[in-house]
Amino acid sequence: MSTSHLQITDQLSRYLLEVGFRDDPLLQELRAETARLPNAVMQIAPDQGQFMALLVQIAGVRKALEIGTFTGYSSLSVARALPGDGRLICCDVSREYTDVARRYWDRAGVAGKIELRLGPALETLENLRQSEPGTFDMVFIDADKGNYPNYYEASLDLLRAGGILLIDNVLWSGDVADPAVTDADTTTLRRINSLIRDDKRVDFCLLPIADGLTLARKR
Repeated sequence: MSTSHLQITDQLSRYLLEVGFRDDPLLQELRAETARLPNAVMQIAPDQGQFMALLVQIAGVRKALEIGTFTGYSSLSVARALPGDGRLICCDVSREYTDVARRYWDRAGVAGKIELRLGPALETLENLRQSEPGTFDMVFIDADKGNYPNYYEASLDLLRAGGILLIDNVLWSGDVADPAVTDADTTTLRRINSLIRDDKRVDFCLLPIADGLTLARKR
């Protein structure tokens, strides 16, 4: 069995964005505005946003949850793909960054689908566990890495059987594969990757999209 993988060179990356990504002016404007912010690297890659939107459509997602919203690129991508009566709950702690997201939700005409809950995500998730367990079609985790194991467990409680879980940054610029890197975030990401690999509650695939994206299905 071959274990070789395609090497994504800069040239190939540019080609992928040229022919494998369908852009529009609103997404371009959001990326440009976010690029001027100090934490611009927190925004997901454009091809990842397109992948998530397509997944929403393929899976017939109607009710979704996002843990970590930043300036709203992923939420905008997901909300535009949801049906007219779809619902997306977004969790974040920053009013400054999510105010940017709100502007773009309004301009895209999807603000009515989105409920933003500002505050520690673990508190929001616990409230949802009490009120709406097992009712979400999709959850996307892209927040503080130290809490990924906690977000993962909460997400499994919130997802219906057959629901989809997406986890961002699981390759962490390749640091997860380097044993010399032992900082807390990298160590936690290694732990969550191994946990999901061995977790019989889900079927999964770790995809080398952007900074690494785990796609899991709750059994």
